[in-house]
Amino acid sequence: MEHEYDENEVIAAGHKHIHEHSHDHGGHSHGPHSHTHPEEETRAIVNRLARSIGHLERVKQMVADGYDCSDVLIQLSAVRSALNSAGLAILQSHMNHCIIDAVKNGDMQAVADLNKAVERYFK
Repeated sequence: MEHEYDENEVIAAGHKHIHEHSHDHGGHSHGPHSHTHPEEETRAIVNRLARSIGHLERVKQMVADGYDCSDVLIQLSAVRSALNSAGLAILQSHMNHCIIDAVKNGDMQAVADLNKAVERYFK
């Protein structure tokens, strides 16, 4: 079952981000700053994640219903692929908007945070 999100749900789901950085850089601190992503990118990612949740719920039901383990593993692989695709879309959007803006503003902590997040994502 696919759920389309309206504009208010997309905004509530994280259309606007606020990052806190309290690192001391030569006598000044970076306070909170916010950035936004294009609405259509956010909506596409939210919808992709919603579909992934639906597929995962289906896998859960397959296990509860006693489906063949091979069939469950194949469907679980599809869920993992869908989540990886959503992760890639998030990474691309973050690079194209947040990181470019952060570097333009001299916020190299955003790059360090991205490196840390990518490292965790691939563990």
